[in-house]
Order: sequence, then structure tokens, then C-alpha cells
Amino acid sequence: MTHPLDQITSDEINKAADLCKSHESFDENTIFINISLVEPEKAFIRTYKSGQEFPRQLKVRGVDSNADGGFVAILDMKTNEISSLDRVSHEAQVPYSFPEIFMAQELTKANKDYQDALSKRGISDMNLIQIDPWPAGGIVHESIEKGHRALKTISFLKENESDNGYAKPINGVISHVDLTLKKVTHVEDFGVVPVPKAHARYDADSQSELREHPKKIDITQPDGPGFDIEGNQISWEGWQARISVHPDEGPVLHQVSLNGRPILHRAALSDMVVPYGTADPMHSWKAVHDGTEFGFGTLLNSLTLGCDCLGEIHYLDANLFGFGGDGSAHTIKNAICIHEEDFGIQWKHTDMGGGANEVRRSRRLVISSLATIGNYDYGLFWYLYLDGNIECEVKLTGIVGISAYDEKTHRNDQDFRITDELVSPIHQHLFCVRLDWDLEGGNNQLLESNVTALPVSDENPHGMQFTAVSTHLKKESDAKRDISPSSSRVWKIINPNKTNSLGMPVGYKLLPGNTPTLLAHPDSPPGKRASFSKHNLWATPFHKDEMAAGGPHSVMHSGQRGLDDITASDRDISECDLVTWHTFGVTHTPRPEDWPVMPAEYCGFHLIPVGFFDQNPTINLPPTCKGESKSNKE
Repeated sequence: MTHPLDQITSDEINKAADLCKSHESFDENTIFINISLVEPEKAFIRTYKSGQEFPRQLKVRGVDSNADGGFVAILDMKTNEISSLDRVSHEAQVPYSFPEIFMAQELTKANKDYQDALSKRGISDMNLIQIDPWPAGGIVHESIEKGHRALKTISFLKENESDNGYAKPINGVISHVDLTLKKVTHVEDFGVVPVPKAHARYDADSQSELREHPKKIDITQPDGPGFDIEGNQISWEGWQARISVHPDEGPVLHQVSLNGRPILHRAALSDMVVPYGTADPMHSWKAVHDGTEFGFGTLLNSLTLGCDCLGEIHYLDANLFGFGGDGSAHTIKNAICIHEEDFGIQWKHTDMGGGANEVRRSRRLVISSLATIGNYDYGLFWYLYLDGNIECEVKLTGIVGISAYDEKTHRNDQDFRITDELVSPIHQHLFCVRLDWDLEGGNNQLLESNVTALPVSDENPHGMQFTAVSTHLKKESDAKRDISPSSSRVWKIINPNKTNSLGMPVGYKLLPGNTPTLLAHPDSPPGKRASFSKHNLWATPFHKDEMAAGGPHSVMHSGQRGLDDITASDRDISECDLVTWHTFGVTHTPRPEDWPVMPAEYCGFHLIPVGFFDQNPTINLPPTCKGESKSNKE
């Protein structure tokens, strides 16, 4: 262990589990759900010197025999002691565990009412049933006692064990499972709809024929990659950042700096929500917090060389609790992929008067991961560019939610035909990234810039002038903002105490994409539980306990300690240790091309230097024309 932000090791995980098990309050029914690093104070991290002693604390979350929301234990790994052990309220509970998911599946299959519902549909072989558990919070069934942990399950029919069950949804049947009581409390049956007949296998062997293979593209770096990695710290073209994996957030960027100048203390996906907008009873209750109810980091894929990542690759593993819940360590091999990509032209100019004709190529460092959460797969990509730009991009793929088409139930403006037998409902994917700023190592300010047209006047006789108007956002309520493409709205983070050669404060701007906000009513269940989704921008002064946009415990909760609560006191942010929260995403109107597996859809945002440099920081890039490129003229 050489740095306070080093990733958790397998030995630490096993040691932490043993420490917990030795405590008098732990019982044999304890399920260890996740483990994460308690990051040291920002001031300590900023001033840390190699070789200095540092604290090492881990947070363990789990459930046990107590009928509440679970427990949170803070462990001091230096003294081998449990520093604190807190019970979690049943009103806002710790994430679901895999043993609970497996239990919900088995309880559902063994339930007579569920078996009878399937029998009505001519289904008797339980070995061919795929059961998907969904979070039960938000719209909670009346059979679930208040404060109990619960899941809802929906079902699909497979032709064999390796079949894609999503092709054959079993409409109308929803099982409600009380995890606290360990029983199915109710099985809803909205009526029989024929199970679709067509399969939707997507593996290569199941295709009638494969197209001719595209010609090979090799990405090679004969001199090796341009980045260096020591532990979990990356250095590339003046950039430095540390990378870790958090069980809820997935990949986390720490201490992002360029040429030794701090930019971000921490950047990560804080929460996400997937609200459905249909009246179909199979989907109308859905608004899952994929990241925090199940764990984005917990469900990261082990990436495959040449498929998920292409080029000269460096992988980072992630160590987490295993799926069995017994506290044993599990390593996700190749959880984070790091590589470089050519990115076209960085800058170019041709002097028509006979002067210099110059072009330079761009490249970027890619830090990527992919998580599979039920039917959807999410790629989370961070890009660092030569010109100081930072980009966050989410790639959405996987399998869309579906129902068997029923003309009595489905509306053509909510439920979209993707095959003759299947519809997929309109829904949203909304992500909230927390950006903990450390721009030039001091307090920062938040500004909003809008471009507005000037009225026709003596000074603007042709009505062609417009102006960029900057507004200082000074309170948390001022910073609840949405995008405005018509006014080219951006948000700037500046350090008013650091200026460039022009006397301007150094800064970065947050350039949003074309992104929606929550379409459900603000007082709807997702409006309360995922309050972060109601605005594209939020801003707060840093507080170490304010890490989760939807609240630290989102299972069965009503939004407790989410951004609505966090900003309720309307604190001053005029010049502070600033944190911005950016919500972005897509409203997905499914189409036939999304079946059987959805082509990747993209969303995200950019962080762009504004006055951070005195000129184009890539003007001194050496020319690299031709290289190994080939042409029909040679």
C-alpha cells in the first residue's frame, strides 16, 4: 500500500470480513453486500507526500437478521478495529444482495399461485423459466409491510437453458417478494396474453448467415503506449489521475491534474434512474436506480482484449465482495481498460496566401468500463484529450424491456412495435455525475453563460448583434438549472484567485449534450426518489457525507438525503469548495433496429478549458503526417 487512494486488495477484504464476523453483533445470517474505501479528508490528500503514514478505513454494508435497512460498519484496518457500526433505517435501505436476488427467484418458482398463473399459459417446466427481480421501491405493493425489503419479479420463457429468454415475455404475471419475511406475498395476474413464438438468439452461431468479415484494422504502437501506470495512477501527456472502482459508482477518477495543475479532486457516476413512461402494467411501476440499488461497480464486466478494448491495452482489476454474501473476496479481472486512440484532426490551417500549411492530429486517453444490469449494458467512458478537454460518455446497449403485444393494453404512442409479437415501452435513462472541483487548488465559483440577441437599436441597426451574458450563481437554489441550446448555455467553473496572462480567471466550462430531464411529474415516485433527475445542473459546497445524488441508501427509499434534501437549506456557493452535479441521458423511443440487441446509443458531456491556458495548448505538437499510412497514389 503506497498511497491513501490505492484500490482495496483481496487480503484487505478477507481481513475486513473476518473482523466483522468477530464482532458480537454479527450473526450467522449476515450477508455482506459491498465494501468500499473511506477516502481520507481532501486536505490530507492534497498535501500527502510519498512515504507519509496515512489512515486506511473501509466501509462495509450488509443485512442480517434485524428487520431494518441493514448495517454500515466502518473498519480501521491499521488498528484492526470496528470504528463504528450503525443500523440503517428501514425507510432507506442498503443495496440488494445476490443471495436476496436468488432467494426471490426461488421463492417465486416455488409459489403455488405463481405456478397456477403459468399453468393458465400452458407452462409447467420451471427449468425453462427466467425470472428477473426488480426493485420494489417507489410504487410498493400493498402486500409488502412498511419498512420491509422487497423485490418484484417478472418472467420469461426459454426454449433451452442457453436461450435468450427476453424474446418470450410472460405477460401479466408479477410476483411480489417480501425479503424480510422470506416469502411471496402476492402474485398479480392481469390476464393471459399468448407467449411469443419467435426466438431472438443473438450469438453468431444462431444467425442464418454472417456478413462478409470487414477487412482487418490493426492498432499498433511500435514504441509502446504513451502512458505510464504506477499502481492506480495514470500519467499521460501531462495528465495525471488515479483510478479506482466503487461498488455503487463504478470507475472513479481521483486527483485529475494537467501539467501539475489540479482540476478535479474526484469525478464519478453518483446515481442513475430508468423511469418508464407507459401504462402497461408490466412496466408502469418501473423506475430503477441501476447504479445504487444493485451496484454499477459490483456488476462490472471482465473486459475482453480486442473486443471491448482495441489497441495497446492496460487493464486494472477490481476487488469486491463475492456474490455469495459470505464476505470472501472476488476479483473482477480487467474491470477497467486504459488505452490511447487517434482522434482525427486536432487543428489545421491552409494559408491561401502562400504561407504555412499545417495540420496536427489529436489523440485521447480512454478509461473505460462496462456493466451489465439486468437486460441493459452500460459503457462508462472517460476521455482525456491533448488540448485539456475531458469528456464523459455513456454507451447504452443490451436488450430493451419488452412485452408481448396486446392490442387491448398497448398504445402506439407509448409501446412501440419492434417485432410482430413484441412491443417495447418508452422510457428514459438519466445519469448524474458528481464533479468535485479542485481547480488550481482553491475555492471555485460557478457562472452561467447565455448568448442573447440584442434588440434593434441605433447601436444595432441591422439586428445582427448578440452578446454573451455571464451570471454568477451564488446560492444552491440559483444553481438548479437546465440546458438551453437556443441560448448556447454553458456553465463555467473558475478560480477567481488564479488568473492567466490576460488577467482572466482560469476556468473550465461544462458543455452539456442535447439531454432531457425527468419527464415524470416532480411529485411522482421517481420525481421524489431521483430528485437529481429534475434538473441538468445542481451545485453544492463540499461535504464529505454528500456523495450520492439520490441519497446514500436508495433501496425502498423515498428520496431521503438526495439532492432535494441536500440543497434544502439553500447554502452559499458564491466561492467555495465547489461540487457540481450534472444530470444527462436519453429518452428512448424504441425501434425495430433495437432488436434483438440494441446498437450502442451515446450521451455525455465535455469539460473544456476556458482561460486555463494562454493559447492553444497543442500549438507545439510536432507534425506527424503520413507515418505508416498508405494511399492509392503511392
